[in-house]
Amino acid sequence: MDELALLSEDQLLKLQTVRSRVIDSIGKNMDLYGVTMSIGHLYGTMYFNEQPVTLDEMSSAMGMSKTSISTGMRTLQNLKMINKVWGRGSRKDLYEVVPDWHQNFSDYFSIRWRKAVEQNMTILRKSLQELEQLIEKYPDDEQLQLIVSTDQQKITEALQYYNWLERLISSLETGEIFQYIPKESDLNS
Repeated sequence: MDELALLSEDQLLKLQTVRSRVIDSIGKNMDLYGVTMSIGHLYGTMYFNEQPVTLDEMSSAMGMSKTSISTGMRTLQNLKMINKVWGRGSRKDLYEVVPDWHQNFSDYFSIRWRKAVEQNMTILRKSLQELEQLIEKYPDDEQLQLIVSTDQQKITEALQYYNWLERLISSLETGEIFQYIPKESDLNS
């Protein structure tokens, strides 16, 4: 039974106003992180559902095409913010929200940052190799040696930063970060 059906019209209107405000806030927040506002609204709408939902249900609830909803669901799944779940007697895919915002944050940034860090470190390492080859090719050019040495130092410093960022990402993935910055719920227990 739908518990919203038991509310008065006034209660339902106030509840919908509050939820809409929160959903809009979630959409704006996710937009800051590079996820479209509509996908943020999709997550926010799902967040308030007590039961897993189908693409059709979300398409109807949000007034968006099933294709758009499907794309949004796939994005949220890739970010580990929703899960596809099994539903007894249902032949359609069902989705539910992962309600742990701390985990959502950790997963989101781990996924995004790890890819960028790996790409940047590959480029920096390749650049160091090319600079080493340049030095070997022109061993007697003192001016070149000086310039390359300075560049190598800068690139090495950048690699040190990315090594640090890899450790930060690992701390997000393993949950170790919460030993240093505890969740509010851990502070209250």
